[in-house]
Amino acid sequence: MAPKTARARRLGIALRHHREAAGLTLEAAADEISSTRSTLSRYENAQTLVNPATVRALLTLYGVAADEVADAVQLAKDARKKGWWVEYSYLLDKRTIDFIALEAEATGIANFEPSVVPGLLQTADYIRAVMLGGPHTLTDDALEQRVHVRLDRQQRMTSAEQPILDFIIDEGALLRPVGGRAVMETQLHQLIKLGELPNVTVQVIPLNAGYHRGTRGSLHILEFADPEDPMIASVETVAGQMILDRPGELRTCTKIMEHLRTVALSPAASRDELFRILKGHHRQ
Repeated sequence: MAPKTARARRLGIALRHHREAAGLTLEAAADEISSTRSTLSRYENAQTLVNPATVRALLTLYGVAADEVADAVQLAKDARKKGWWVEYSYLLDKRTIDFIALEAEATGIANFEPSVVPGLLQTADYIRAVMLGGPHTLTDDALEQRVHVRLDRQQRMTSAEQPILDFIIDEGALLRPVGGRAVMETQLHQLIKLGELPNVTVQVIPLNAGYHRGTRGSLHILEFADPEDPMIASVETVAGQMILDRPGELRTCTKIMEHLRTVALSPAASRDELFRILKGHHRQ
């Protein structure tokens, strides 16, 4: 099954909107194009990619204007283009691939991490240490491939189409010696350096903030340029990554992220805190 990219989701929303505007049920629309209710439902929910010819047939049936049909057909063509992450489908589980596909199209990414440095900010050695401590027993080759996947995800940070990136990190993650002292020192330097990028904000929640709403787990919120694309949230559990897109879930996640921003130090104070933690490493 193809990952739910933002383009596929946008196309699915458009197909459902135009069908409902035409007053047709899934069954009626499916009958008209010799398809099935379940197939059309999968198209509208972006669970299956729809080919451009089917998009044209459906929108023509719904009485959509020619220019809108042409735009939707082009969107269907774009949605079928394979992203760089597809070649790693054999290596990663579907939920991770789905998230990477969405992340690659997001124009705004907010990420809170309570236990580790955010993936988009990790150095290669830090990534290796995290992977080695993970639930999988990896060969050297599989380990390096996973490292490359994460490094490839980081390329957008400095690409021509830079997303706005907001990172909030619990201080506990910065004190945990993942990979040893040398790895952590390099990682702290990287956080300071990346925090100076114009599209990147790094904030630290100090330990003296006590218990807060993010203590239980990580949180991602992805936003997209097109207003037709609703935001997506993701949380990490012991069972893996879960993508959330229901309105109630998104409201809760947005409130939690807003709360975490108020609990965290300002970007400038966070930078000072990173230097303070780094000096502590040097004294050890």
